[in-house]
Amino acid sequence: MDSEQPVTVLEDLLVAKGEYLLRTAVLLAGSHADGEDLLQAALERVFRHWRTIRGDPEGYLRRTLYHLAADGWRRKGSLRARLSLLRRDEAQPDATDAVDRRDHLIRLLRELPPRQRTAIVLRYWEELTEAETADAMGCSAGTVKAATSRGMRRLRELNGVAESHGSGENDGTAQTTGRTP
Repeated sequence: MDSEQPVTVLEDLLVAKGEYLLRTAVLLAGSHADGEDLLQAALERVFRHWRTIRGDPEGYLRRTLYHLAADGWRRKGSLRARLSLLRRDEAQPDATDAVDRRDHLIRLLRELPPRQRTAIVLRYWEELTEAETADAMGCSAGTVKAATSRGMRRLRELNGVAESHGSGENDGTAQTTGRTP
């Protein structure tokens, strides 16, 4: 029992990284309300198993968060059809461009399969290494590479369709293959 961590370690973690963890949960869950629920469920599970956690509680909390999100996707069979904008509480000068880009990105992320979405969120939002992402997702680094690559390719395809769909112009993808239309 001497190696048991005091609960204040968890409290300190939440003070230091709580907002960042909530943003990650929102991205994984698909809405602000569901992100709050996801983070709450992960915290409950971490607190329930607190006496058995050794080492880094943040890593355990993040992994629990990812696993609960994946469990939710499996139960529902697909990603949620709705995803609200991520908002900041503090006022900022006209950030319409940033909000539009974020909204566009979130809409594109919604179209990805859960594993690809998770790999992209962990690699590019959480900025985890391939090994850390593989550990968090419970798979190999090769699976992370493949899911990330396929997800990024699909995001590019979706973005190209979204940009050229209304204009009727060629988006230049034929040039990347070496073929001319």
